Amino acid sequence: MKKTILLLSLLVLSCKSNEKLLVPTGLVTNKAMVVSARSEASEIGVAIMKKGGNAFDAMVATELALAVSYPQAGNIGGGGFMVFRKANGDTGALDYREKAPLAATKDMFLDQNGNVIPGKSTATAFASGVPGTLAGMFAVHKKFGSLPINKILEPVIALAKKGVVVTENQEKSLSTYREVLLKENGPNSLFSKVYKVGDTIKYPALAATLERIATNGRSEFYNGETAQKLISFLKGKGGSMTLEDLEKYDSKWRTPITFSYKDLEITSMSPPSSGGICLDQIMKMIEPFDLSTFGHNGTKSIQVITEAERRAYADRNSFLGDPDFVKLPVKELLDSIYIQKRMSNFSFDKASKSSDIGKGKIPGYESKETTHYSIVDADGNAVSVTTTLNDHYGSKIYCDELGFFLNNQMDDFSAKPGVPNLYGLTGTEANSIAPGKRMLSSMTPTIVEKGKKLFMVVGTPGGSTIITSVLQTILNVYEYKMSMQEAVNAPRFHHQWLPDEITFEPNSFDKKTLEELKNKGYKINENNKEIIGQVDAILILSDGKLEGGADKRADNSAKGF
Repeated sequence: MKKTILLLSLLVLSCKSNEKLLVPTGLVTNKAMVVSARSEASEIGVAIMKKGGNAFDAMVATELALAVSYPQAGNIGGGGFMVFRKANGDTGALDYREKAPLAATKDMFLDQNGNVIPGKSTATAFASGVPGTLAGMFAVHKKFGSLPINKILEPVIALAKKGVVVTENQEKSLSTYREVLLKENGPNSLFSKVYKVGDTIKYPALAATLERIATNGRSEFYNGETAQKLISFLKGKGGSMTLEDLEKYDSKWRTPITFSYKDLEITSMSPPSSGGICLDQIMKMIEPFDLSTFGHNGTKSIQVITEAERRAYADRNSFLGDPDFVKLPVKELLDSIYIQKRMSNFSFDKASKSSDIGKGKIPGYESKETTHYSIVDADGNAVSVTTTLNDHYGSKIYCDELGFFLNNQMDDFSAKPGVPNLYGLTGTEANSIAPGKRMLSSMTPTIVEKGKKLFMVVGTPGGSTIITSVLQTILNVYEYKMSMQEAVNAPRFHHQWLPDEITFEPNSFDKKTLEELKNKGYKINENNKEIIGQVDAILILSDGKLEGGADKRADNSAKGF
């Protein structure tokens, strides 16, 4: 009997010794945390929670602080998506994605010969969808907020007046886009000036706009003085947006996409974001494979993930759009038998060809710059939010009188079926332009539960790479036993069906692995890719503490208490 007990003890010890102990490498806090693209925004979100605000109050503060401190993506001239999980386990989602103006037409970006007019959907006043950010913030505050809106905006306004110190990353960004910003806005515009590391940029016009919003509420932006000034400004730029467009804009509460992966329960964004559906499809396709045995970024792991991504993106580009305008085959796309069939022609021996894969068969059905932040409060409420202007600085059109950039989200529609957009994504009739319609997105704010408890809050910017970056971050923690910070920092790769290539972060992957993939027929792209995600995530540790993962690729910052 003693020998049996000793043997069992040795087996238990042996099993435990083979498990990699998760040692946090990012910021660890006891109660609450905000991880965002700038320390100023994270600090303001945390300060709001210290004053008694909840995660939803902190969301409003962080979002608007990013509009001040991270102007290339943080915004009040764009839109986004939010997924939440309350402390009691209730989940939900908010869609405050931009809409096409009422004057928009299906062929508005085509010339008389039916060809796409270069730049019209990205760098003109026609490129901007009706902004949804402030409608989203007020919808969240009305439903879940606990502090008065003027108290939440107080530190944001103070930041705009005080100004934000230019970092090395911001200097590089402004320098890269200075010529186009100068051309679009003239020499006297705020961002036409030359800024160096250590300079302070003050935002008095944005502060004044936010003060009016704090006093007058949501209506200030959608039918007040700010609305009138915005429409007058866009009209002067030749745009077609009207006061009626602003007055009719509404954010929308949506039912999120929820699914299981092994013993995880995942909640992610529903259409008009493709994020949740694609993430669900990919994770269902890879679930039968033993990724942990294949190893992190091992040849077989990369093959399985790439082939699942290839098939999911083919479906994304073929079937998805705004559910208020198009009947979407969501149930069919997520059906287990359908997904099994999608991977039935996968082989470890050689790469599939995107030209052979195409969209799946569904009987009876016809059919760049972003930022993310994650928040957990002391009560256990969690929000995952991705918001965007689309490209860096959106359309590059800056309203100096109001203090913000306008988005170029109209490029996320399919200007012409099969013609790639800014991120190389193609689309079909499901994502064609129509008045009041929301454009398809890749944003994937996501919340993960394990054992019915909050486990992870994750999301990222990155255009078409958003979905794959979120996927790999979750897998890095769950399958490869990384800490949150390690998972966020780990090298990433991406496949999106077309172009038929795997994009790898340069000089980050084992050369032998890349050669093995080439020998199996995979096309390898190791050229510098401008965006492959900047993940901001929070992991709930086994002792209940929080570990932040703030992406090393830019100025991302985790703060908490």
